[in-house]
Amino acid sequence: MAKDKKENAAAAGATSGYEAGYVPRLSQHYRTAVRAGMREKFGYDNPMRVPRLEKIVINMGLGVAVQNPKVIDTAREDLRSITGQQPIVRKSRKSIASFKLRAGLAIGLSVTLRRNRMWEFADRLFNLALPRVRDFKGVSPKGFDGAGNFTMGLREQIIFPEIDYDKVDAIRGMNISFVTTATTNDEGRELLRQLGMPFRS
Repeated sequence: MAKDKKENAAAAGATSGYEAGYVPRLSQHYRTAVRAGMREKFGYDNPMRVPRLEKIVINMGLGVAVQNPKVIDTAREDLRSITGQQPIVRKSRKSIASFKLRAGLAIGLSVTLRRNRMWEFADRLFNLALPRVRDFKGVSPKGFDGAGNFTMGLREQIIFPEIDYDKVDAIRGMNISFVTTATTNDEGRELLRQLGMPFRS
């Protein structure tokens, strides 16, 4: 009986709250179309060499929390609604007198998404949130790090449909990093483009 409980708990953890066998739409698109498109463009001789999206890391800096610690609570709820995952509170590592900052103060939030939650967040970002940006003309492709990973910034959390505008106490931005297995910027850019990232021409 104890063994059955452990196996059931492990299965529940593996699906992260999703039904067994569930495959997010963007993950299915990667498997059926993007991998083939990447092999055609770059001529990979081994399918295991095709780059893939490993994780998405969302960071929200909250320097104002030094003056008003309650900001952390409302921002954490916003980020939890957007990602479907509980954010981690980031604390200052050292004191800086000129900023009235003491070591150990909460100054930011971070979420790392993998597997199903990663795919679903990327799908919502590409197809729902970014098109809601005012005067949106595409994402700048300048945020690559030279090794196929890409970081972009958002100025407003209210572009996500999960956020109730009437309950927002302040506009907050965030940085979103896409970590891939690509080894060059060209590979990373093409991977994200084929997944649906609306890069600026």
